[in-house]
Amino acid sequence: MTTRIPTHPGSVLKEELESRKISQKQFAELIEMSYNQLNEILNEKRPVTVDFALMIEASLGINPELLINMQNRYNMAVAHKQPSLIERLNAIHKKCAAVF
Repeated sequence: MTTRIPTHPGSVLKEELESRKISQKQFAELIEMSYNQLNEILNEKRPVTVDFALMIEASLGINPELLINMQNRYNMAVAHKQPSLIERLNAIHKKCAAVF
């Protein structure tokens, strides 16, 4: 069974800007952020940080906690798919199960 990765908050913000007919370049200028940084967030290549979420609240009125919670769920799902981490977690589980 394949578990779906939760939606990255950047994807939601990208749709929001498109629905409001605000270009990425224009929005980047409004919030005083480089276009490249904004574009990377909107294209799921960078995480939404607390500072960025607060800028979104100030500019678009979107709850910053919603964005941070989305980012956290996304990060956890991606981490749980990393084979090296899964292997390490299984090893830790086995060691601790033997001790406790």
